Amino acid sequence: MSDRSLAAGAPEAPPRPAVAMRGVMKRFGAVQAVNGLDLSVPSGTCYGLLGPNGAGKSTAMRILTGQAIADAGRIDVLGYHLPAQSKLARAHMGVCPQDSNLDVDLCVRDVLAVFARMYRVPSDARSAAVDRALALSGLTARANDRAVALSGGMQRRLLIARALIHEPELVLLDEPTVGLDPQVRQELWSLIVSLRERGATVLMSTHYIEEAERLADRVAIMSAGRVVAEGTPGELIRAHAGRCGDTSGRALTGAWAARPRPPARATRQAAPPSRAPRPPRDRRGRGSARPACPRRPRGPRT
Repeated sequence: MSDRSLAAGAPEAPPRPAVAMRGVMKRFGAVQAVNGLDLSVPSGTCYGLLGPNGAGKSTAMRILTGQAIADAGRIDVLGYHLPAQSKLARAHMGVCPQDSNLDVDLCVRDVLAVFARMYRVPSDARSAAVDRALALSGLTARANDRAVALSGGMQRRLLIARALIHEPELVLLDEPTVGLDPQVRQELWSLIVSLRERGATVLMSTHYIEEAERLADRVAIMSAGRVVAEGTPGELIRAHAGRCGDTSGRALTGAWAARPRPPARATRQAAPPSRAPRPPRDRRGRGSARPACPRRPRGPRT
């Protein structure tokens, strides 16, 4: 039997995940931010990291971008091993941070042009890349305005456009809609959906359950620095919604109900009186109420 026939009959190898984290640990002083994190993000999907504040989502993002180095564990991004090959991996990913870090002196077009040069987009293709990012984010009409003059929602769209300037294989979105009004959130959701339709792998952190249900193909619920539940949004709703007596899909929070919580505050009781009650006072405010002296009857006036 020939090698070609053997190769044809052999089962196909499973596709390589875009992100693979195994037993990742990260401590900041006395705080264990990431505690044995296991995560596998399939290529070409939108994957959501869902959890409350302090669950370790942003720290995991910083480890993937090389801004923080894990204390233990194995990390592979797009086939590159971190942290030894962080620079190579970063060249193939786009990052939208949680906080805006736009240059206050540049206009929208210049912000994109600078990052196109930083990501080594060929000089003859930079103008087209900038125009494509402007069109994708809906900022073509504001291309010559200063970035800091944009509204909060437009600045967030510019951050996402900046992350897409070099058409990366992996896009990291760290709480992209936090603090935005519902209308702007809907606009950004449409932008993220378009990314998924273009075939890019999206790893998105959020603490909005409805956002993860709307956008993500798979969701990992994080608590205390590790994954406590993982699956499609529908699977997680069916598995955990009934535990809280709610079938609306918002009861996914029951998956991290075992997270450590502060002790309940004791009910405040009225303090006992510190001194004896004051004696009664008369109408003129004197210290004690004395019996009134009988008045003498007045005689007739003369």
